[in-house]
Amino acid sequence: MTTQNVNTDWLNKQSRLLIISGPCSAESESQMVDTALKLKAISNVDILRAGIWKPRTRPNSFEGVGAVGLPWVAKAKSLTGLPATVEVAKASHVELCLEHNIDILWIGARTTVNPFAVQEIAEALKGVDIPVLVKNPINPDLALWIGGIERFEKVGIQTIGAIHRGFSNHGEKFYRNRPQWHLALEFRRLRPDIKLINDPSHICGRRDILQEVSQKAMDLNFDGLMIESHIDPDNAWSDAKQQITPEELAQLLDNLVLRVGHEEHDSTQSKLDYHRQEIDHIDTEIMHLLGNRMNVARQIGSYKEEHNMPIFSPKRWNIIRRQCQELGSKNQLSKQFIEMYLNSIHTESINQQEKIYRSKRG
Repeated sequence: MTTQNVNTDWLNKQSRLLIISGPCSAESESQMVDTALKLKAISNVDILRAGIWKPRTRPNSFEGVGAVGLPWVAKAKSLTGLPATVEVAKASHVELCLEHNIDILWIGARTTVNPFAVQEIAEALKGVDIPVLVKNPINPDLALWIGGIERFEKVGIQTIGAIHRGFSNHGEKFYRNRPQWHLALEFRRLRPDIKLINDPSHICGRRDILQEVSQKAMDLNFDGLMIESHIDPDNAWSDAKQQITPEELAQLLDNLVLRVGHEEHDSTQSKLDYHRQEIDHIDTEIMHLLGNRMNVARQIGSYKEEHNMPIFSPKRWNIIRRQCQELGSKNQLSKQFIEMYLNSIHTESINQQEKIYRSKRG
């Protein structure tokens, strides 16, 4: 078995957080080296990351510099002593990374969602002992996430970590990818042996809430953070809004409140606490969904006001009531609860739209 020259203790350490950082995309040798040298000055950074190939939803977007960037990452690694990790999406990427002595590979969300692609990469790693990190798929499917990890285990990969980067959700307004923390907790329950790393950059999609999401990950006892850092983030070629400078990263890490874990002796209480955490995170998701719903209600209110339409539509209201009552019944919710819920949310929607009408009237 071929072994990469990398110390894998970073996935087994308990003393402090594992910190992975670096630019979303490698853009030039100087950008990679300058960013890496500044990150090296931050003692908490353990691993240098860089995007070489960038799978994009639509064509004609920047899809990474390709293999030409691998020597830049190798140089940044040699100057800092930091092990380097790169995203791979197919077997040819694996071969190129191994040729350039990349220490750790990670599997992106768009790849994890495709079992054929994951299996191709796993087959390319047969006989190679190199750490692999697997991001959650873009859709909230735990079976795909865990299945991806199992494919690497089956070909003999010894050191595997998981990265929680949130899940795509149509209509999401607050996050780039909704965290759905309860799914990360369920992953941890099902695979407590796998180190779980949070990726605030892809959850947030913007800098102003990176601290908040990173702290949430600490409160939930994640094992590490992957945060994008760039020497000049405002002029980054990809995902500029979610990247921060190495100095800003240092400040973020200094401001984190780390939680001290303890051994739970009462298994019944431990299970109760787990379910209570599930409730808390589902409630958080509900609040964000309600916020998104009211944002749409305000857009509808603006349209109605512009076209001189009344706020209340009895026909539309009856359709909503019927649909929600049917869904509520299928989910074992009482008719009384559904009535209370619908009346409350309908009243708030009307209030939101009335505010728009009043503001237009001056």
